[in-house]
Amino acid sequence: MLTCYRSIASTWCKLQKRYASNSAAVLKKQYEEHDVTKIRNIGILAHIDAGKTTTTERMLYYSGLIKCMGEVHHGNTVTDYMDQERERGITITSAAVTFDWKNHRINLIDTPGHIDFTMEVEQTLRVLDGAVVILDGSAGVEAQTLTVCKQADKYNIPRIIYVNKMDRADANFDMSLKSIQSKLNTEALPTQFPIKNKGILEGIVDVICLEKLFFETKHMGMTVVRSKLSESGDKALWETAMEKRRSLTDKLSSIDDKLADVIIEQESLDTISSQLLLDSLYRSTISRKAVPVLLGSSYKNIGVQPLMDAVLLYLPSPNENKYLKYYNTFNNNLSARVFKVIHDKQRGPISFLRVYTGSIERHNKLYNIHKEQREQVNRLYVACADDYQEVSKVTHGNIAAVAGLKTTTTGDLITSNQTAATEARKKLQSRKDIDQKVVDDFFASNSKALEPVFFCSIEAPSLSTQAALETALQQLEREDPSLKVTYGNESGQTVLAGMGELHIEIIKERIRKEYKVDADTGPLQISYRETITESVRDTYTCEYKIGNANPKVTLIMSVIPDYMEDVKLLLDRTAESVANVDAIPVKFMAAIKAGVNSVLSSGPKLGFPVVNMGIKLHWFEVGRGTMPSIITAAVSQCIKQLMRDADVKLLEPIMRLEVVVPDDYSSAVLKDLSKRRAEVQFIDVRGNSKVIKCLAPLSELLGYSTAVRVVSSGHATFSLEFDHYRKMDAMVEAEAIKKATGFY
Repeated sequence: MLTCYRSIASTWCKLQKRYASNSAAVLKKQYEEHDVTKIRNIGILAHIDAGKTTTTERMLYYSGLIKCMGEVHHGNTVTDYMDQERERGITITSAAVTFDWKNHRINLIDTPGHIDFTMEVEQTLRVLDGAVVILDGSAGVEAQTLTVCKQADKYNIPRIIYVNKMDRADANFDMSLKSIQSKLNTEALPTQFPIKNKGILEGIVDVICLEKLFFETKHMGMTVVRSKLSESGDKALWETAMEKRRSLTDKLSSIDDKLADVIIEQESLDTISSQLLLDSLYRSTISRKAVPVLLGSSYKNIGVQPLMDAVLLYLPSPNENKYLKYYNTFNNNLSARVFKVIHDKQRGPISFLRVYTGSIERHNKLYNIHKEQREQVNRLYVACADDYQEVSKVTHGNIAAVAGLKTTTTGDLITSNQTAATEARKKLQSRKDIDQKVVDDFFASNSKALEPVFFCSIEAPSLSTQAALETALQQLEREDPSLKVTYGNESGQTVLAGMGELHIEIIKERIRKEYKVDADTGPLQISYRETITESVRDTYTCEYKIGNANPKVTLIMSVIPDYMEDVKLLLDRTAESVANVDAIPVKFMAAIKAGVNSVLSSGPKLGFPVVNMGIKLHWFEVGRGTMPSIITAAVSQCIKQLMRDADVKLLEPIMRLEVVVPDDYSSAVLKDLSKRRAEVQFIDVRGNSKVIKCLAPLSELLGYSTAVRVVSSGHATFSLEFDHYRKMDAMVEAEAIKKATGFY
């Protein structure tokens, strides 16, 4: 029965795509020639299950791109196109869609809400001009909301907030506003408030225009009925609206000097026109001094059209992107940033990119700055999730999908040719107001990838499927920067490392369903780290006999505990050592660094990466005929010996855990957490539920999703995020070694 239902949903979704494709064809010429000031490149950000995909689906429907709305629980939405997304009802991979709204072009990216796929969000944010943050009206700002907002802060992205699910009985708009103020540490500017009758959401009041908004349910909310509030006919609503309008105007005046000047001139908060408020909200939003807040219920088709209007009114166009000053150094040459790569069965690898300057045309030759390679564009597309409309040209400010780029990966910067790249770098380096590190980061490929916390071995079921498995892993690793695939030289095993249980599970499913390889995987293991507890210094001499030569390396080195700096190799600059270390030839210094890196990537205890340790070189001598490879091996052996003398300890990943559970089950959840070595930080109250926030070792949380369902009878939800690594006591470490190796 379930299979039959999925088949019907899949067929329905294909019809959706056909309608979307027809609409995209109408937009084709406009896409190539659209006024850049009327383009909005936005992302939808939120905690899991806040309603991102449902809101996106309504936007596509009201814009006319699709003729029927899908539902997440039916598995037939446009942007959740993967089988795993439809089966689980969650967004796993970001999806780009392009549609028109009120003579503007909106390039929208629906992002995942689960922490395991946070790198999808990270790469997307890098190319956006603005964002819509969606909150659950009954929960306010949740754990993953904080995470995505911190990511957006890193890229200086202006945003608006949409408080969704206001139809729920426990939804509380005022509580959501307070959580925005306290948790996001930003000024919340409510531009609406709900009209509720006996707890049922009937409509919305627009505080700026003093209008009531009702959404006709018979037509799926397509028709919005607006009517002016009157003091005589809507006395209670009018008074509330006027009070909230004065409060909004007062808040804006403290943020926006232009509005403050007008208020001083008019000597009243009540006479400020709607247009002046809209302009002030726009300035406050793009300067990131405040955040406009709207509300609605996407599932009930209430409030989505005003949200789409707000995207046009408050979020910036591509010309106002804060990073455009860097891309403008390319002048009229192409500059574009790749933010996503997927592998399509028919089209091959498709690279999604944001065009900042210049334009890109079908069959162009491009230059990948990071890879230092030329690439050929085969085809150029407008994307609607996994459906594509071919175009001949994409101009600056837009988002496009390109087929044919063979080596390009997520984060790469693309331009017209090597000359354009060289000139742009020179211009940036010559600017005194831009730091050299910023320039290097701009031309670098990926944002700093998060370290995986889980890993497992994976192998093909037979020799005949080995090549297919290797191809699958290569393509998946190219698509997903947070997925790490390594090949053990000693064990011969292929190791798959990811951000969480769900992440690894999804990868396994994709290999089985998309690549038709029923791969065998080992048990899921924790990715620990190794470090030292004390400083040790020693002399190490390494002698070899190779034919008639006797290469010899003498090193005096020390290891330093609790060292947090990025540069791990330090050179002793004291009077007795400085002359020696400064005389080391460049090729030998490269060999020394290679030896250091080999140890840092694989520690002496269990082969896990080494962290929080510095290495200092005090003396270096080398005999005639000594090759760089011998120096690398000697440095590696010396450091490992020093680490053994310094007492190597394992560090375990500690996670931030937030559990939302009804009060009746909170004691059972707390009792279970105490058995898992969890440290409860504090307990908050949210309606009839308790929010338990704690730190817990990842090793104790394997299978926690099943356990928490059992102890709460299915009523609890939780979110998990990596926090830090912590030293383990002797008993816990011994148990971890036993699990990792099978013996003490």
